[in-house]
Amino acid sequence: MEELECKSLRRAILDAITEVVDSGRYILGPEVEAFERCVAEYVGSGFAVGVSSGTDALLVSFMALDLQPGDRVITTPFSFFATAGAIARLGAVPVFADIDPLSFNMSPAALEEFAGDPKVKAVVPVHLYGQCADMDAILELANQQRWAVVEDAAQALGAEYPSVNGIRKAGSMGTFGAFSFFPSKNLGGMGDAGMVVTDDERLNRRLRLLRNHGAEPKYYHEFIGGNFRLDPIQAAVLSVKLPHLDRWHRARRTNAERYHTLFSDSKLPAEGRLVPPPPVSVRAGEEGLLDHIYNQYVVRAPGDFRDPLRSFLSEAGIGTEVYYPVPFHLQKCFRHLGYEAGRFPETEKAAREVLALPIYPELTMEMQEYVVDCIVSFFGKT
Repeated sequence: MEELECKSLRRAILDAITEVVDSGRYILGPEVEAFERCVAEYVGSGFAVGVSSGTDALLVSFMALDLQPGDRVITTPFSFFATAGAIARLGAVPVFADIDPLSFNMSPAALEEFAGDPKVKAVVPVHLYGQCADMDAILELANQQRWAVVEDAAQALGAEYPSVNGIRKAGSMGTFGAFSFFPSKNLGGMGDAGMVVTDDERLNRRLRLLRNHGAEPKYYHEFIGGNFRLDPIQAAVLSVKLPHLDRWHRARRTNAERYHTLFSDSKLPAEGRLVPPPPVSVRAGEEGLLDHIYNQYVVRAPGDFRDPLRSFLSEAGIGTEVYYPVPFHLQKCFRHLGYEAGRFPETEKAAREVLALPIYPELTMEMQEYVVDCIVSFFGKT
């Protein structure tokens, strides 16, 4: 059945691409417009604007906020580089709040130290690994301080958050939500692609101008924008895949639950060697809530075990990844910000320990048993 479904999806994708090729329209157009409508509806936002990548989704959001040199933007030091890089590209200053050690997302308590800072213009919570940050607490403080909120939801399209205002999807709660459709994402294109969502009609118009050099009509430029347009071939491919996304999410959750059971039943030491993420939980009593979509399944290997374990698994034919080995405040390009090692202890600890295991929907029980058996074998030798 899975093989037949894969072949059917492949055929539908090729047909969608062929339709774009035959149309002769390769910049924006009906495929982009249709995909924008589908994403806006799926996320629960008023508007969606297709852009060229997840990085550009962040960048154009900051441009739409009229971010200026010297403005301070708070984010986490533990994310993909684009989160802080897009801030710095506009001459603004990224400043950091440490993470919560369980979710790996921004700690609301750490965010509070910026209250009253007149130079802060926005806050960028990152929904890392497919789980929403604590948005109720973040939004409460942001509203008090009149900060814009740009959700970096690049890894979290479809993740749900049990807000006090009801179940909300990642990206739909802030001023903007920025998404990536990089091929490795749960909803991945055949190259770079991204999306920005918003409920603000004025900001929606501004985004649309900025992604096309700030021009309307053609050759008449209201703003200095950029070339951030979503390719129609990517939009066509993603439109074929989007209806399958929640089912793929559920498969990843099933795999995460299976990992948890396998680790619990294994002969791993109870403490100190390997720490799986907390088991999948249904918060707020909502049956079937997709509170974590497992874009990555990340364990911790405390001490000096992470890198030797990764090498051992690689030799056993198991692919892993480290998201992310060097926090922003310790990157060479941000040295001028003046942060020193030890400033963000939870972030630095996570960077030393995290390891992402295979979690894709097609993973079988036998594959997962092999992964866990190899990890048990590794720690049995140490």
